Amino acid sequence: MAPVPNRTHQELGAEIHIWLYSHWAKPLGNKVYLPINVASVGGWPNDYRIPDLVLLTPDRFDIDHNEYFEGPPTVVVEIRSPGDETIEKLPFYARLGVPEVWIIDRDTKVPELHVLTGSDYQEQPPAGDGWVQSPATGIRLRAEASEKLAMQLADDQNTRRLLPEE
Repeated sequence: MAPVPNRTHQELGAEIHIWLYSHWAKPLGNKVYLPINVASVGGWPNDYRIPDLVLLTPDRFDIDHNEYFEGPPTVVVEIRSPGDETIEKLPFYARLGVPEVWIIDRDTKVPELHVLTGSDYQEQPPAGDGWVQSPATGIRLRAEASEKLAMQLADDQNTRRLLPEE
């Protein structure tokens, strides 16, 4: 069994969860969850992974079986720590049909946005201003100075936050 991530990893995940809940889930009728079992259809309890966060839009609420999700969430978020299994999870998520995987480096806060294209993920390059935007959610992500992750809804500056907050 893998050890629990360190506090820096956990705190970043918690702050991302709070932002997503406050700005994307609650006001827009979506859902966001901290680590939960994500299983292939018919695969529980033998074929599953546990991402750091899971985002659901209403069209996917029916995959929720309380103890596990059966089928693809809208987005899974993985916070990459040194030596973890983030990259090894990508083929599972692709096989499941998860439209997007966000990988956020624990230490640098650099986000990667991987969009499912066919049976593989393609990393989306950042725009000229450094933002990557999620097609599935409209959320923008960017690494900022001082190892902070900037998040905001599309072009809504009022939702912009730097995480972790001080």
